[in-house]
Amino acid sequence: MLGTLLHGRTNPKEVVTDVMRRIEALSATNRRVLAGVSATLVSEGALLGVMLPFRSHLSIATPALAFVVPVVIAVVVGGLVPGVAAAVVGILLYDVFFLPPYNKLTIHEPANSLALVVYEVVVLIMAQVVDKLHTARDEARRREQDAGRLFELSQALIGDLTISQLLDHIAATVQTVFAPRWTALLLPAGTGPAGDGGPELFVAARGGQELTAEEMHSLTTSGGQIRSLGMAGGEASSRVAVALVASNRPVGLLVLQEVQFARQDRALLGTFANQAALAVERARLQDQALRTRLLEEIDRWRAAMMGAVSHDLRTPLASVKAAVSSLRQDSATMSEVDRSELLELIELQSDRLARLVTNLLDMTRIESGALAIRPTLIPLDELVDESLAAVNGLVPRDRVHVGHSPDLPLLEIDHVLVGQVLANLLENAARLSPDGSLIRIDARTVPDLAVPFIEISVADEGPGIEAEERGRVFEMFSQNSGGARAGLGLAIAKAFVEAHGGSIWIDPTVTRGARVVFTVPSAVNVPEHA
Repeated sequence: MLGTLLHGRTNPKEVVTDVMRRIEALSATNRRVLAGVSATLVSEGALLGVMLPFRSHLSIATPALAFVVPVVIAVVVGGLVPGVAAAVVGILLYDVFFLPPYNKLTIHEPANSLALVVYEVVVLIMAQVVDKLHTARDEARRREQDAGRLFELSQALIGDLTISQLLDHIAATVQTVFAPRWTALLLPAGTGPAGDGGPELFVAARGGQELTAEEMHSLTTSGGQIRSLGMAGGEASSRVAVALVASNRPVGLLVLQEVQFARQDRALLGTFANQAALAVERARLQDQALRTRLLEEIDRWRAAMMGAVSHDLRTPLASVKAAVSSLRQDSATMSEVDRSELLELIELQSDRLARLVTNLLDMTRIESGALAIRPTLIPLDELVDESLAAVNGLVPRDRVHVGHSPDLPLLEIDHVLVGQVLANLLENAARLSPDGSLIRIDARTVPDLAVPFIEISVADEGPGIEAEERGRVFEMFSQNSGGARAGLGLAIAKAFVEAHGGSIWIDPTVTRGARVVFTVPSAVNVPEHA
């Protein structure tokens, strides 16, 4: 036995801990037997003390029936062995104190001998029956607990737990039910070959004591006792390994170190292993579903990008190409007015192309996570001037009216990004509203906020935006009910505003035209004209 305890261990503390664990497991059974023997002595002593003064008034059958009670108590408390001991002690007490001649083991009457034999047979049969009933009750209680744990695992499997939390829950439950020295749930570390051809494993979840370095090496490498998925390795008497199988293929391994359980417990362990396999399979399917959604999103983006290239970029390119061709072919006969208009068209469409390319580059920065905020203090009027300069030629300055209170604080923003937001909103307003119509920019301090924010709005006199489309216009390449394409401008504006901690929306109270509102941080107690 000592050799078994010392096998594969060099730490004396681990050996002592394991010996104490086995002694505790052994003493638990001994404690139950001792409790049964004690209950036998106490109950039979009590019965003897109660009935002995009245034995001359008792029939021969009365003490025999009374001494059945200690046997039942002994079986319930300590099991069959204390029950048999109680039956033997009961016969001796019955013979010595209640069958004449008293205080002797001698039996004179044959009828009394028959009574003793009948008593012993009945008591032993009853002890076995009571012991089996008691065992059946304990087994039913244990099965009920096992069913409860399986139900909890099933609920956890369909719940909101992450895969790591679920695997930890399974390992902890197995550790509680079977009480091994430790429980380890292993998953493949990779798909490639390792070592002698078996896949390397890693411990995804565990319970119980810490694993030694030798045990960890034997579990996680193909050169150890467990060589591949689906193989139970180690010593049959000390280590049990159950393959986790899903969709007829091994996906992991559940290993229990130094566990003792009955044959019927193997089915329960297999059920726990199936739960773990389902969890791993669910994680794999979720990963596949996520990859599928990503691929679908990429396809949608690719189609949208092709639409932008074919529509948004081709239109200004065609205008530039036509204007340049006209200038080359008819330059001799063309008037100065016509030449000026064509050059202005080339400039406007080139600016539009530059804006489209800038939007595409900005969206690339957003999607790649390379967007960085560099806040500075800037007044609103200066921000408006930068935005108008960015859309030079597309939005005339005389169409834009700026209104705000004189004590408006400075904006604490990345003026390049927020300037792009305002430029996109101005370009959309100019493109969708009638020529010469007014575009209003208003700003005010947002009250009742712990962090000071400024609310900026851009309003136009165009056809407006339908209520059901006000959320979709901030999506890339969204289309309205008339088939017009929103492009990237509003999607980029939303990303830049939210990067500052603000929000952007379409004002639902406007009945004429459209009013886009967004919020950005402001400096504390620093007025714009300070």
